[in-house]
Amino acid sequence: MDIFSIFTLCGGLAFFLYGITIMSGGLEKIAGGRLEKILKKMTANPIKALVFGAGITAAVQSSSAVTVMLVGLVNSGIMKLSQAIGVIMGSNVGTTITAWILSLSGIQSTNFFIRLLKPESFSPLMALAGVIMMMAAKSSKRKNVGIVLVGFAILMFGMEVMSGAMSPLADMPEFQQVLTMFHNPVFGVFIGAVVTAVIQSSAASIGILQALSMVGGLTYGMAIPIIMGQNIGTCISAVLSCLSGVSTAAKRVAAVHVVFNVLGTVILLSVYYFAYSIAKFSLHNTNISPFGIAVIHSIFNIVATIVLFPFTKLLEKIAVTVVPEQKSKDKNVILDDRLLLAPSFAIAECYRQTIKMAEMVEFNFINSTKMLKSFHKKKAEQIQANEIKIDMYEDKLNSFMLKLSAKELSEEDNNRISQLMLTIGDFERIGDHANYMLQIAEKLKDNDRKLSTEAIEELKVIVHAVSEIFMVAFEAYKTDNVELAREVEALEAVIKRIIRKVKNRHIQRLKDGLCTPDMSFLFSDLLNDLRRIAAHAGNVATSVIQLQDKTIDKHEYNHRNKDDDMLFISKYENYKSRYSVSRKKALEDTNV
Repeated sequence: MDIFSIFTLCGGLAFFLYGITIMSGGLEKIAGGRLEKILKKMTANPIKALVFGAGITAAVQSSSAVTVMLVGLVNSGIMKLSQAIGVIMGSNVGTTITAWILSLSGIQSTNFFIRLLKPESFSPLMALAGVIMMMAAKSSKRKNVGIVLVGFAILMFGMEVMSGAMSPLADMPEFQQVLTMFHNPVFGVFIGAVVTAVIQSSAASIGILQALSMVGGLTYGMAIPIIMGQNIGTCISAVLSCLSGVSTAAKRVAAVHVVFNVLGTVILLSVYYFAYSIAKFSLHNTNISPFGIAVIHSIFNIVATIVLFPFTKLLEKIAVTVVPEQKSKDKNVILDDRLLLAPSFAIAECYRQTIKMAEMVEFNFINSTKMLKSFHKKKAEQIQANEIKIDMYEDKLNSFMLKLSAKELSEEDNNRISQLMLTIGDFERIGDHANYMLQIAEKLKDNDRKLSTEAIEELKVIVHAVSEIFMVAFEAYKTDNVELAREVEALEAVIKRIIRKVKNRHIQRLKDGLCTPDMSFLFSDLLNDLRRIAAHAGNVATSVIQLQDKTIDKHEYNHRNKDDDMLFISKYENYKSRYSVSRKKALEDTNV
């Protein structure tokens, strides 16, 4: 094998790896948010976790990526170790699809229709169709389908190049001598594990083995230990991902992956050689084909899963023993960078963490308004602690999404990230204004001052209205409810009207000497804070509407002519009748 054949082999491997990368990326984009919806429905039921693991690995075509993602999910507290075990087992089954796809390159027949199944027959057409779809399609989903087709064509081209580069090996005596070393099963397991660990892709190592099998001389007895070793080598990605500071539970995910594949290899290889020592079946010394490799790969992973599936609790105990409890170096893990491997999951978890952040904002807003009536030191400390957490959430979420936005994303995912980043800012600002209201309440308490009776009555109406607009906007955001989001606009307009009216009354009280200047400033600040909270709640609602209808411009939507919008007018009049500062009696269900 000359130097040019080696260069060709390396080039073929490069095409092969690149094809897998862009194909899996396209498949993940097509799957989009559906994968995270399946994850939400997944319970602690191991069977559901197993099916989910097989499905997602088949979708993204990488068991290594799935396992590394699991480390990130467990490290972030999104999943439990017990759930991850079932997914790991399923991912081993799902990854066998790659071997079946690659086995098509080994088809040998003179039949015209069978030859059409060979990748060299149809992959050029797939590449052409893919390029046309990428260039001409307006829909992002169709473009992603084009990416998958081009990725598959490149992958199969790389497979053909590798096979062609290896063909001279058949006539080399040195190659035959090397093959004799693989009669030792321990050596075969070792080589399979090392090669897979080095290139960090079981799909690539299976592809290399299938290309090698087309040269000839590789038997089932040689290939079986190598295939089993490849399953051990694929664990390296999860192990490496745990070298940086992760939680104990996350390290145990990698430990389970290693233990599962090692035990599977030891058990099944022992059973195979025990059976061979008794039966001496001829298959052991029969040359293996790419199709045979796909069959063995599937049998190993499926049987290993069936054998070890009943012992998931035992695997968990082994992982706990191997990785003892340790204190996490980072207690503020919100989103693990490993989730970037699966953007749809990462976006879904950004959304989930934004909900958690908004719940803290909701707590702060409700309790800061209560403080205006009766100040409690412990509750004030809790609000201040929450404010620190809210700021931390905003910082970490924005940093994570900046990294995420640099990934190859679908149009839908890009829109979701834009909405998330804007909404996070709105929730954070609502938290800030709630904190400002707390400071005003503290000043009133420290100076033993109280607002006038009339000001309190006005404030109660405004607080009640602002509480409703926040709750409606938050619920619309949590449920992606566009109809509910449209309720916010009319209520925000009513709140602005009430605040203008109250400010005018307040100025009159100040002129009449019924209010002191220092109390006037505090009251004005309260009104400004409440107005800004309503405005940010309106922004949250508008972002929900924009996500549904991408043609809507936020500025134009908020400032459009509403004189002929009968639905808006109806809602406006309804809210105006409910919230009127002319009412003298305090509303019993308000916070103030």
